[in-house]
This record gives sequence, C-alpha cells and structure tokens, in this order.
Amino acid sequence: MQPQDLMLMLFGTYALDQGVCLGAGGIIDALGRSGVSAHATRSTLNRMVGRDLLRRRPVGRKMYFGLTERSSAILRDGRARIWHDGAVNDRWDGTWTLLSFSLPESMQRARHDLRSRLAWSGFGPVQGGLWIAPGRVDAAGIVSSLGLKAHARVFFARADDTTDIADLIGDAYDLAEVGARYDEFLSCWDGARTTGDPLADRLRLIAEWLDAIRPDPRLPLEHLPADWPAARAQNVFREREQACREPARAVADDLLDTLPLSSPG
Repeated sequence: MQPQDLMLMLFGTYALDQGVCLGAGGIIDALGRSGVSAHATRSTLNRMVGRDLLRRRPVGRKMYFGLTERSSAILRDGRARIWHDGAVNDRWDGTWTLLSFSLPESMQRARHDLRSRLAWSGFGPVQGGLWIAPGRVDAAGIVSSLGLKAHARVFFARADDTTDIADLIGDAYDLAEVGARYDEFLSCWDGARTTGDPLADRLRLIAEWLDAIRPDPRLPLEHLPADWPAARAQNVFREREQACREPARAVADDLLDTLPLSSPG
C-alpha cells in the first residue's frame, strides 16, 4: 500500500463526517505503525494538500489536517462501495445502462477522464463509444460533472432473449483481472496472522479491500463463473474487519490528536 492509500483510510475511518481535524503528530505515529516513515508521511501530507485532498489547520505550534470537499466525496464514494454496495450483485433486475459518447481528438484528456469515471462506476466498453453497466447508473450525472453532456446519450434497456449475457460480459469486461484482485486479497488475508497491531491491520485491510473492489463492476452473479471469488473474499474482509474494529478504535482514540472543525484557529 502507498502512504496516500493508508492516509485516506485513516481519515476516512477517524475523521470523515466526524467534524474533526487530525494532528500531524498522531498521523505520523499512526502511519508509522504501518511501516511508513515520518519523512514519507510528511511528504504525503504536503502532496495531498497540494492536490486539494487535505487542508492545513495551524493551531499555535501544532499543525492539524482536515478533509476537503473533494477528498470527502471520494471517501464517501469508497465507503458506499465497501459497506452499502458490496462485492456481490445477486439482485440484478436485468436492466442495463447504456452510454454512447463521441469526443473529438482535441478532447483526449476529457476522454481519459470520462473512461476512468465510467470504469469506476461499473461500465465496460462494448464497441467504439458505447459502454454498458448493469442496473440503473447515474451516467447523466457523470457526463454532466465532466462538462460533456452535449457529447453523450444515455439509455436504459434490457437485452433480447437471443443475447448471450455471459458472452457480452466477457467482451466488455476483463474478468480475469477483476478475479485476480480478489484472489490476491484472499492470499493475503484468508487465514493470515495479524501483525499484533490492530490499527495497522485495519488500515491495511480496508485499503487493500478497496483496491480489490475498485475495478469490479458488480456484474450479475448469475452470469459469472461458478467459482467467482468475490463472495468468499467479502466474507473474509468482513470477518477480519469486525475482529479488529474495536481494538483499532481504542488505539486510535489514544493515539490521534483531534481538533473540532469549528474550533477557533
């Protein structure tokens, strides 16, 4: 895990929607338990401030850091993927979201941003500028947020009975890559011993689980291989997270120096 991944997990777990900033000293100590040096943590904090992911809050001789609107939105999205959506789609109603777009060559950056957002939201390319995702996805919101509304069209549809859904999925998505992420997670956490540090274990566990589910479009379970590893991996994640949640919270409460967002600077 990169230091920024662990940093986001720390703030997402102990600062997001809790109305607090975290003190630099506690952040350094917390990431140090995961093997990140103080120098690397300070450099990561500075980079994240520069990328509008964190904001500084000096108070006397101490420095605190808080989430920005951008990082809060990213973390809420990740939280929903972990705790609300889950890794198993066993309630698909047969609906697909279709997005058709056409961008000129001069908009290569916009095309890259759109494809990245679509992939995160469960879309896969069928052909050319036609992408699909299972279920009803707010594709209109995606293109609008990127200023590309005039270049895209959104449809909701159901496949004809003559369409082989398994073949469609195989053409639009890299199932081998998605499955390999879950297999890698299982190889690290299924039956693995803990480090003895619940905070370090929990930050790494959540960060690696989010990394595993990030490329997963949550395809309908009935059209995936019988040995699809998502359900088993999710069970392992939830069991391990439940086991270390309260011990990690006790360590964090003792370690982290917090400051209410509303406190005078």
